[in-house]
Amino acid sequence: MSTVISVQEFSSLIQEYAAYKSSIQGCSKKTVEEYLFDLRTFFRFLLARERGIDFHSEEFLNIDVSVVGLEQLGKIRTEDLYDFLYYANSERGNQWSSRSRKLSAIRSLYKYLVNKRHYLEYNPTVDIDSPKPRKTLPKVLTLEEALRLLEAVENDKESPYRIRDYAIITLFLNCGMRLSELVGINLSDIDSNLLSLRVTGKGSKERIIYLNEACQTVLREYLSVRKSSKYTHVHDNALFLSRLEQRMSVKTVQLMVYKYLQLAGLESKHYSVHKLRHTAATLMYQSGNVDVRVLKEILGHEQLNTTQIYTHISNQDMERAMTQNPLAGQKRKK
Repeated sequence: MSTVISVQEFSSLIQEYAAYKSSIQGCSKKTVEEYLFDLRTFFRFLLARERGIDFHSEEFLNIDVSVVGLEQLGKIRTEDLYDFLYYANSERGNQWSSRSRKLSAIRSLYKYLVNKRHYLEYNPTVDIDSPKPRKTLPKVLTLEEALRLLEAVENDKESPYRIRDYAIITLFLNCGMRLSELVGINLSDIDSNLLSLRVTGKGSKERIIYLNEACQTVLREYLSVRKSSKYTHVHDNALFLSRLEQRMSVKTVQLMVYKYLQLAGLESKHYSVHKLRHTAATLMYQSGNVDVRVLKEILGHEQLNTTQIYTHISNQDMERAMTQNPLAGQKRKK
């Protein structure tokens, strides 16, 4: 399946919608592309079903979706959406989160067509419930594993980027910022006294992250390198630079983290960069006694229920509770 998408693949109506998402709602380029990916899949499904095209064929992947305009969208009914969600589950193996995202993209489009532009009167998404999520706890590093990861960076003496990489992983583990937020940090976003820094989160929303002693220490050390004469010719305002002396990409940071997860012997745990964000949030809540509402602001969540996943009770907490039962030492008298 193609991983590249262009707004030019769609009709002028969908191009108009994409422009609205970007310019009026302030969605990032990545967010708009994700909406278009899901809409393209939906349109291909509709056209393939209409034309009798095999969903698993190469022909399906080459369907021209630019033919889908107002006339076709006006014919869609709720049962068509149920068919699409069933297809996404049974044929594509999409989990609840992927199906929910696809439905969200279609909902957004019809909200624009019906409520914003009044092109249509009927909204087929109104009575459809989002796929029910399967409740799972976030996968996180233990405190010991987090320390092992940092130690792996510290021990990589041959790497010319050790100071940079140690700073990045320290920020992930302490601040719980998103990967996109970290690569977007500019030198001008950092408080001159290293008390805080500004990041741009989802929906282009800015927030302030306050820095603890560990973050201040690693940033102070890295900034002495970043602002040295070695980089005076670099005009990019990015905080973290790649070996090409450009802003580090998401992919470059991911590869760096995977490298140190492997050196720390943690690759078998299937951890990822996003798991470092989960780890920071869990450690703050469970070990730092941080109120869930404060944690919501730190992580930049829109809804409190998104943050509440980190309030799960750990196995250690349950084990401790069992041992503290006053009857825990009671034994049968022989």
